[in-house]
Formats: sequence, C-alpha cells, structure tokens
Amino acid sequence: MWLWGGMMYIWIISLIFYRYTFFVFSPADFSSPYWINMGAMAISTLAGSLLIENAADAAFLESLIPFLKGFTIFFWATGTWWIPMLLILVVWRYLYIRLEYDPLYWGTVFPLGMYAVCTFEMVRAMSLDFLLPIADVFVYVALLAWAMTFVGLVRSLFSSLVPALQSAHGRPDLP
Repeated sequence: MWLWGGMMYIWIISLIFYRYTFFVFSPADFSSPYWINMGAMAISTLAGSLLIENAADAAFLESLIPFLKGFTIFFWATGTWWIPMLLILVVWRYLYIRLEYDPLYWGTVFPLGMYAVCTFEMVRAMSLDFLLPIADVFVYVALLAWAMTFVGLVRSLFSSLVPALQSAHGRPDLP
C-alpha cells in the first residue's frame, strides 16, 4: 500500500506539473489544497519511517531496509522540494488577490504539521540528526499557520455575526 500510494502520487503530480507548465495559471487558480501535494509526500515519508522502525518485527521487511530507506528519503526530498515552489505561489497569489480567511486554508495547516512529524520520525528511523533542525522549525511554522488560520476563522465568524446581531436588535446594519 505504501508503494501504491507513492506511485499514485507520481502519476497525479505529473498531471499537476503538466498543468503548471503548459496551461495558463493565474493567481486565482492557486489555492490551499495544492499544499496537499506536499502533505502526501510527508505521509509517505512517515509511513516509510515507521516501516523502517518496525522492520525487526517482520522478517521480509528486514531484507528490504535499503529499499525502504531509499524511497523514504525520496518521498521526503520530493515533499521538501515542493515547499519553495508553494511559497513562491503563495506570495504570487497574494500580490494580486486580497488575503481573506478561506476554510480551504486548513488544507495548508495539516501538511505543514505532517511535514514536521515526518521529518522528526525519519530522523529517528535513520539517525539523520543533521535534519532535526528542519523538524524543529516546521513545528513552529505549522503552529503559526494553525494560529493564523484559527484567528482568521474567529474574525470571519465574528464579522458575520455582528451584522446578524445588529439586525436582531433592530439596529440598522453599518456600512
């Protein structure tokens, strides 16, 4: 299932990359669910790391350790290389479109957290201690993204409730 998920990712990301490259792509076309592309690789990295850590309990996995390590690093590197492109697309989008809360922003929060977790777990599984600072930084990046999205949600709810409360109390809506 782990390899099947990785293969599905390669097929789907090929189609997404094809769209980026050969079709008109405007700032409005880029949305938070594109972060899920990176999150899929983070989940595959986490799964590979857990397979490596538990290989001693399954004889057939023990013989596949080099393969598991190679593909786990491949999945992590693929997810890592998506991050700069996604950040560039986020900046590009918000140069043209006003930043307002959108429920789809939660689709960015989870992949960022998953990237922190998968990096930490990969460091543990393969003793790649030099990558630990990346996991440490991304914990805070994910928490910041969660906090900003939560604040946006609260502000959105509050701004939609204020006119409703004013109308319910007979006060005219403010412009």
